[in-house]
Amino acid sequence: MKAVIFRTHGGPEVLEYVADFGEPALGPKDVLVRVRACALNHLDLFVRQGIPTLRLPLPHILGSDIAGEIAKVGDDVADLEVDERVVVNPGLTCGECEYCVRGEDPLCVDYKILGEHVHGGYAEYVVVPAKNVARLPTDFSFESAAAAPLTFGTAWRLLVTKAHVRPGEEVLILGAGSGVSTAAIQIAKLAGCTVFTTSSSEEKLKKAKAIGADVLVNYKAVPWSKAVWELTGKRGVDVVLDHVGAATFKDSLRSLRKGGRLVMPGATSGPIAELDIRYLYWRQLTVMGSTMSTQKEFEDVMKLVFMGRLKPVVDKVFPLQEARKAHEYLERGEQFGKVVLRVD
Repeated sequence: MKAVIFRTHGGPEVLEYVADFGEPALGPKDVLVRVRACALNHLDLFVRQGIPTLRLPLPHILGSDIAGEIAKVGDDVADLEVDERVVVNPGLTCGECEYCVRGEDPLCVDYKILGEHVHGGYAEYVVVPAKNVARLPTDFSFESAAAAPLTFGTAWRLLVTKAHVRPGEEVLILGAGSGVSTAAIQIAKLAGCTVFTTSSSEEKLKKAKAIGADVLVNYKAVPWSKAVWELTGKRGVDVVLDHVGAATFKDSLRSLRKGGRLVMPGATSGPIAELDIRYLYWRQLTVMGSTMSTQKEFEDVMKLVFMGRLKPVVDKVFPLQEARKAHEYLERGEQFGKVVLRVD
């Protein structure tokens, strides 16, 4: 099958398009998906570069966010048929540990993510558990569908399940242009919150306003934490969503009101941050980490996506053969929303 692989870790130049990669084996509870679109995530960049604690057998195929058609079904799959259009939940679980039993899928003791721990969607075909697919409406594009699962699932879990955002609260979303941010802005707005967001680009801030952001902060003009503090009357916001990490952690805490909540799904600027514990307990702040979503959260948020209440933002589409260019584009940080690979 056609695929983009890497045989060694490194920069975008290690990505290699091949036409003769072996088709994945189908298990009895699996489906083989003919991939039509696969969205990029920063996770793809980290895996390609090499994560010290992740030892992958090489060559490897990246890609977590997948939409396509069912090409084959396993012997034990009774409720799905060949040619059905589907989108994939990229979180893989054992289904048997204490966390899976109580519905906390991302805490599974053997949790894996498509494209990170196992072969993903930068390919003509991918095998996934049948339980991980959701049917795709006939009028919904593969590119838009692929732009949704990881980012919208992550943002939904962060804001709705973890932070318990409520109507009337003020929510700050850092980095308006990222996939998680474009999802979080819409989710917070749908929940009835006043949405603050930041960027160094006026163009990105205008686009953020178009999808629901209320208060726009250009951090090239003024330090964003100072601006948020002043704009809230020196109170601070109720919730901050920070996926940037080391570079923003301190200011994220300072932007919170007393008793505020900081939720973090990533650390694109680095994993090690400094914390004054006295500030944390005196202001009674809560810091929560989260990754991915449960199957129920995936289904809940995708239902709203299919209804048009939440809209995936696709910035640019590249053919699979140009995965290297797509990685270079994502690394430059020029996108607003998702970068997607089209698989013909």
